[in-house]
Amino acid sequence: MATRFVDIAERRARLAVRHRHGAARNDDVVAIADGLVALHSTDPVSVYLSAAARMGTPSLGAVEHALYDERSLIRHHAMRRTLWVLGHEAAGLAHHASTVDVAHAQRRLALSMFAEGGIARPEEWLASASAEILALLAAEGPLPAREIGLRLPALNVPLAVGSGSSAGVVAAHSRVLLLLGFDGRVVRARPTGTWVNGQYRWAATSVWWPDGFAARDPRTAAAGLARRWLAVFGPGTRADLAWWAGWTQAVTKRALADVGAVEVGLDEGVGYVLPEDVEPAPEAPPSAVLLPGLDPSTMGWKQRGFHLAPEDVALLFDRNGNGGPTAWVDGRIVGGWHQRADGEIALHLTADVGVEATAALEARAAELAALLGDVRFRVRFPAPLQAKLA
Repeated sequence: MATRFVDIAERRARLAVRHRHGAARNDDVVAIADGLVALHSTDPVSVYLSAAARMGTPSLGAVEHALYDERSLIRHHAMRRTLWVLGHEAAGLAHHASTVDVAHAQRRLALSMFAEGGIARPEEWLASASAEILALLAAEGPLPAREIGLRLPALNVPLAVGSGSSAGVVAAHSRVLLLLGFDGRVVRARPTGTWVNGQYRWAATSVWWPDGFAARDPRTAAAGLARRWLAVFGPGTRADLAWWAGWTQAVTKRALADVGAVEVGLDEGVGYVLPEDVEPAPEAPPSAVLLPGLDPSTMGWKQRGFHLAPEDVALLFDRNGNGGPTAWVDGRIVGGWHQRADGEIALHLTADVGVEATAALEARAAELAALLGDVRFRVRFPAPLQAKLA
């Protein structure tokens, strides 16, 4: 039975504070990532701008330093087979709670592709190819996939992928790299271009991050991941957590039980919070922030009605449900933004937020334009609003 009802105002207040939309900003990039569980990395720009939006002194260099110098953040496929950037502890939890299951499915698919591509004894070939790639990376890495193919030409076997208009060819060694990534034996290192580039060099995990994805019990890992999600995104429904984590309903239900999640009432139905988080949250100070596409605040729940007006979905999300760049005031989405060719950050508000909040968003836009400087980028998954503002 629900202990109490959590209304929309409180959910927005929790979001604004816990997602660092206002006064809770700091310059610790790892703390920012951990404070959101993980940062979406399907679009490389999202990682930098999600972190910068929550920094007291926004710095793209600080994000790069954490990723590639300190290596205190790791880029890894995890929940929903999405690419994320995570702190070490969160990466270990996500790997054993989500990635391991994805890896099994991807391995079966790859072995089928190898066999159809004419590779005899696919299991043996995969083991041998994996060993060769790991040895090369340990000795000479990090290296981009193209360079690995040139160094190990015997592994550069063409494989057919897709069908019809989406048919294409990939090299077998690139598929092996993907599997090694899912297994946690390689990780993505520096990009081959600038920070807005999504093509990465590969590094042996044993060299790049010696502690690696140490063994964990999957059930314990799932409980740990659920606890982190509830601390940041709670209250949320079971459907929200199942969607975010890519879990079955059975795994989700068990993880909620394992952390002692407490039921609360929401407009959507039954929601959950951690047992130490039942009491009403205080009011949040005013906040205004511009967040990039795929930001955790936008993508943290399946049911987003408490922070997103239904009539704005078609403007701010693409057809596959990917959220574009958004403008937020006091824990709710009030519009979106786009970087124009001349570097201007163009705003479009879908709600009347008043003079002060509008001025605050315009100030955030000016700060973002200054941060980006001469850098121009394209949103990887643009929403219709981006075309409208371009």
